[in-house]
This record gives sequence, structure tokens and C-alpha cells, in this order.
Amino acid sequence: MKNTTSTSCILSVQIDAIYRAESRRVFATLVRLLGNFDVAEEALHDAFRAALEQWPLEGIPTNPTAWLVSAGRFKAIDAIRRQSRFTPWDDVEEQMESIATAGAESDDNNGLEDDRLRLIFTCCHPSLSIDAQVALTLREVCGLTTEEIAHAFLLPSTTLAQRIVRAKAKIRDAKIPYQVPQQHELPVRLESVLQVLYLVFNEGYSASSGQAVTRADLSGEAIRLTRLIASLLPPQPEVTGLLALMLLHESRRVARTDAHDNLVPLDEQDRSLWDQALIAEGIAAVTHALSQPAFGAYSLQAAISAVHAEAAQSDATDWAQIVGLYDELLLCQPSPIVELNRAVAVAMRDGAQAGLILVDVLLQQTNLQQYHLAHAARADLCRRLGRFTEAHAAYSTALSLTTQAPERRFIEKRLAAISNQIDS
Repeated sequence: MKNTTSTSCILSVQIDAIYRAESRRVFATLVRLLGNFDVAEEALHDAFRAALEQWPLEGIPTNPTAWLVSAGRFKAIDAIRRQSRFTPWDDVEEQMESIATAGAESDDNNGLEDDRLRLIFTCCHPSLSIDAQVALTLREVCGLTTEEIAHAFLLPSTTLAQRIVRAKAKIRDAKIPYQVPQQHELPVRLESVLQVLYLVFNEGYSASSGQAVTRADLSGEAIRLTRLIASLLPPQPEVTGLLALMLLHESRRVARTDAHDNLVPLDEQDRSLWDQALIAEGIAAVTHALSQPAFGAYSLQAAISAVHAEAAQSDATDWAQIVGLYDELLLCQPSPIVELNRAVAVAMRDGAQAGLILVDVLLQQTNLQQYHLAHAARADLCRRLGRFTEAHAAYSTALSLTTQAPERRFIEKRLAAISNQIDS
């Protein structure tokens, strides 16, 4: 009995791991086969329910992903047949024919060999707004929660939920096809796709909530898909620039936390832990991107990361060059967050007081009041200036807005140190 229970627990853990690793990939293939988000989602859950019932008896198949896709597809066909008594036969026949045709398609259609990438391009249909394209893809393709997407957009969760519902309804009502765009259509979709991958990577590199600083599954998937786009499309500077940005950030992953998963800020990281192979690849990629006439915001952000990567120690960082790159980035892509990052760089170049003036203006004039990193930046600058009461208040505000456990621990540690300063 004990061995049976132990085996069951091990299988449950293995199935859970497969769900976390493969569920969105299975979902993407089911969308292609079934042609409908909701039907594919139901088929996905049916497939995993079947796995929970059958795999403990039969063992986990050699290719669990293919098994799940096949099970989900047949579950959907069975559901359509059961509904046939309530549905006009022509509609049922059309659905069945569509599923059969989709299943017979070659995976190298139009050179896009990955169903998840195929679905990303489909979600980025030009009839949807840019915001809707990004939100829908993050939710349906990558599996981010509404709260995580809302954090990336600095918007309320209810707003994002409504946006996703409207986008799915438009796809359904307008009968937008689930298919790979033609080669001449791909560049039009590329901007949205890159924005999606950028936000997915950001969520993986710095998770918006939870017990861990990073989510390697998301950042790894974003890098994989960006590499895939780079290999399938003609050379594009911003694809190269985005890949460079991801690689340079990813090179610091191990150094961003200590043995207890506590956050380690950039200036305190052990740079010997940085992945030099990723740095070399990233610097080569951004150098190539910047040599092209059509480079943009991703390439400039990658250039900023490259300056950090080239500094052997924190105090050797060329902050003047970083401020100059932020100036260029603001011309290319003005936003409050870019201005905030520039203000921090100015503080490193010209002193904390210069940076604090800029941060205070941003907090008064932009929508950064609900952005915890803006208050954390103000707190750090006040701390450096010895204005401990203000620093304590700003850190307290940042803490109230932070949902990631390691960030909360970091801020709480700073608050305790500042409290000691105030008491003394």
C-alpha cells in the first residue's frame, strides 16, 4: 500500500511537471487543429484528465506531448458528435472537416515549424488593436495570468480581463482564421510579436508576483521563440536587438539571487557568476543590430545592457554613456518607465540629488504612482542623501505595491536598516 501511494505521488508530480512545461504548447497545437480557443482549452483539460486516469495504469508515454494532443483532439471530436443532436448537421460536418484538414497539414507550412509561434502570429492579427494582440497572446499562448499581464501594462486587472474577452469575441465573430500569415504579411505582424516576447521575457526575468525572483520557463521560452523568428525571417535589426537584450539580461540570472533566493541588486552582484558565453553572444548581436540603419528601441536597450556587461565592477560602469543611450531611447520610445530608468542613471552620473529631482517630477506628472519600482528608486535616493524619514515612507509605499516575495524581503530589510538609522 505504501509503495502504491508513493508511486502515485511520483506520477502526480511528473504529470504536474509535464502540465507546467508542455500545456501551452499542447494548447497551441490544439488551437490549430480545432480552430477555436474555447474548444481547444476544454480539449486540453480533457486530455490532462485522461492522463491522470490512464498514465498511473499504463505509464507515462514516450512522447507525452503527442499523446496529449491526440487525446485532446479525439475528446473534442467526441464532444462535437455528442452535440450533433442539437446542432445542424452542416455545421457539424464543417467542424469535423476542419479538424481533419488541420490534422493533415504539414508542420512546415510557410516555414513556421512551431505551433506556439504560429499561434502568436495568429493572435497578432491586424484587425485587433495592438494592446489586444499583446494581452491575448500573453494569456492564451504563454499562459500568464491576467494579474501578471496587468502588471506589465501598469493597468487594472479588470481592464485587461475585458480586453482579452473582447479580443476573443472579435476573433470568433469575425471568423478570423487560425492560420499562418503569408510571407508578405509577416513584417506587419512582427512589431506586435516582438512586444509580446519582450513582455514574456520581462515576466520571466523579474516575476511580477510569487515566491521567486525569476521564472526561467518564461524567459527561456521567450529566447527560444525569438531565436526561431530570427532563423525564419530575413534579417531584422530589431529581432537581433531583442535577442541581444534577452541574452544580456539572462547572463545575470544566477547572480540576481543568493542561496536563499533573496534579491541581490545589480551593484552588489558577483560578476564572476555572469554567463560570459551569453554576454559574448549578446554583445555581438547588439553590435550587429546597431550597424543597421533601421535599429530601434530593443537595440538601444540591449546597448545599455551591454555597457553594464562590459564593466568588470559596478564602479567601472560608464554611466555617462548609459545616460546618452537613454536620451536616444526616449526619442525612439518615450515612456515614464524609460524616464525613470534614465533618472536613476543620472543619479549615478551626477549624484543622488540630481536623480531625486527627476524622480519626484515623474511621480507627480505620470502614472507611476502605482509602480513600486518608482517609489523604491525614490527611497534609495533619499537613503543615499541621508533623508531617512522620507526614505522610510517611500520604501513603505513600495512595499505596499509589491507582490513578489523576494522583493518584499529586500524592501523589509532596507526598512529595518533605515528604522535603526532614524532611532539612532
